[in-house]
Amino acid sequence: MTGPGPSRRRFLLGVGGLAAGAALGGWAGRQLQQRFSAVASRAAVRLPTPAVAAPPLPGAVATPVAGVSAFTTANADFYRIDTALSVPQVPAESWRLDVTGLVDRPVTLSYAELLDRPLTEVDVTLVCVSNVVGGNLAGTARWLGVRLDELLGEAGVQPRADQIVGRSVDGYTCGFPVAALDGRPALVAVGMNGEPLPLVHGFPARLIVPGLYGYVSATKWLTEIELTRFDAFDQYWVPRGWDAEAPIKLQSRIDTPRGLATVEPGSVPVAGVAWAPGVGIGAVEIRIDDGPWERAELAAEASSLTWRQWSYRWAATPGRHTITVRATDANGAIQTDARSEPMPSGATGQHQIVVLVRSA
Repeated sequence: MTGPGPSRRRFLLGVGGLAAGAALGGWAGRQLQQRFSAVASRAAVRLPTPAVAAPPLPGAVATPVAGVSAFTTANADFYRIDTALSVPQVPAESWRLDVTGLVDRPVTLSYAELLDRPLTEVDVTLVCVSNVVGGNLAGTARWLGVRLDELLGEAGVQPRADQIVGRSVDGYTCGFPVAALDGRPALVAVGMNGEPLPLVHGFPARLIVPGLYGYVSATKWLTEIELTRFDAFDQYWVPRGWDAEAPIKLQSRIDTPRGLATVEPGSVPVAGVAWAPGVGIGAVEIRIDDGPWERAELAAEASSLTWRQWSYRWAATPGRHTITVRATDANGAIQTDARSEPMPSGATGQHQIVVLVRSA
């Protein structure tokens, strides 16, 4: 039996070469993925027990109404807004944090050295400045990390410094006032809901500053903290038209029923969340159509740093109805009904939905 002719031999050799090339390419791809991925590094992390643990959440922190956002947002469900086109891969073993700028004693820490410091655990609600009224770019997590005020106290912040700039490994910057370190538990965070920070949420470390929108404070993939001045440096978003200082605004949201939902007449639960991180929620009110404002029932408060769930029993009558919610913070300030867009300092206005009630 004769062997394959020259053309057939060239074809088979070509196919074999392609197969070998594909196998080699697949192997190389796997090696590159392992080399440039932080998955294995994160999996090897064992977070220490916090020196200051967050207290257990009150049993009544969640209202017993289906459809309300969970009090603690699961890591997989937590919103992600950042400028990274691909998630930075930063192995903990090679990570370093530098504290620089207007400080008396610059500090450099490895990840192991950061974990060796006393860690604080705290529940904090984060909100994105681009969240529209009624939007879902907000979430609450239990964060673990080193208190930023203690770290900067060791570095010695010089009196003329008025801005803290966080730098990411990809060069992104956030900046917020030194005055924000007023006793609130701002953290260099390493943990989120009992596990190391997910890669998409900033592993190995990020900043968490309660009460400030993330675009000025929540630097992910943190590698440097610089003390500087607002008149000397503009963080990433300021030249793009956003405010340099960004306290989170008082807001409330209806989670259930959904807008344009159809419900049966009778008792209908209306429920949602409200937030004023750093101040706390004092009251939530509901208005049906053009009727009077009625008090909703508040779930227990975890702390002033987190959102608060609320619920209201509506005696629904057939027809088309508009439901509006507004919150009052713990200082007595009432959520405004004046609508504004997120730019330049966060949206304002009251969340309003339309609900259809079937005929009896």
